Amino acid sequence: MKISNETKIGILTVVGLAILILGFSYLKGNDVFSSSNKFYAIYRNVEGLTLSKPILVNGFQIGHVSNMTLQTESGFTIVEFKVDPKYPIPANTLARLESTDLLGSKAIIFELGNSRELAENKDTLRADIQGSLAQSLQPVQRKAEILMDKVDSSLAAINKILNPEFQRNVDRSFLSIANSLQTLEGTTKKIDRLVGAQSGHIDAIMSNAEALTVSLRASTGRLNTTTANFERLSTDLANSNIKGTLDNANKAMGDLQATVAKINSGQGSLGLLLNDNSMYNNLNSASANLNNLFIDLKAHPKRYVSFSVFGRKAD
Repeated sequence: MKISNETKIGILTVVGLAILILGFSYLKGNDVFSSSNKFYAIYRNVEGLTLSKPILVNGFQIGHVSNMTLQTESGFTIVEFKVDPKYPIPANTLARLESTDLLGSKAIIFELGNSRELAENKDTLRADIQGSLAQSLQPVQRKAEILMDKVDSSLAAINKILNPEFQRNVDRSFLSIANSLQTLEGTTKKIDRLVGAQSGHIDAIMSNAEALTVSLRASTGRLNTTTANFERLSTDLANSNIKGTLDNANKAMGDLQATVAKINSGQGSLGLLLNDNSMYNNLNSASANLNNLFIDLKAHPKRYVSFSVFGRKAD
């Protein structure tokens, strides 16, 4: 049977359309020739995520994004995944939306859970969003900007240092330092000459200091002896009966005070002598009579004493 050209063209057209439809469906992420498990996750923001983006587990692709539907009321997006049925997915698996490059391309990373219960077809998984690499690099960018500001300040300071006026000031400073060093060198030489000229005096001073040290050492020995004597004296005083001596002294002072009190009160001869005028007058009169007796004795000794070898002559 002969096939006409029109029939051939029709068959080729149908095959081409079928291939075009299947290819478009495959590019959209629909697996036409094999069955897949469908899972869902709900995200607040799906920026950078498109259809046919891979589903990865530890970097290995197990499926792709097959559909995305925006819920206009809540603003959330329902993302549909198609996963190869030979890979079991635990029920507590986390579907994390992550960036895969600096340009913001996204992929779904499955963090498999530890649940023994497996997720079934068309189950909804837990969802999470990780910041993009650009967002992660924002702190580094801020630090780099601060560093650049510091570098700019350092460059400005270097430019200021390289200023000709500043260089002239630096040259003048170094010249002043050189002059100061020369002056210091001259002063050092003068000191050396002075020390050389006065070396004899310095030797004499050192000899005197040495002699003084020897004298101080000898004096220290004598001071040690004196200190030992004081220690023995202190020991003797501590061992002596100072309390008994002080008690006897206090008793003597008490007796003396009692005697003085009796004298002041007129008791006894000494008290009467000091306080009674009549006794004083009597003593004064007796003294006067005794004086007159001595005078008369000197004037007429024969009245009182008479010696005779042959006997007393009659008056």
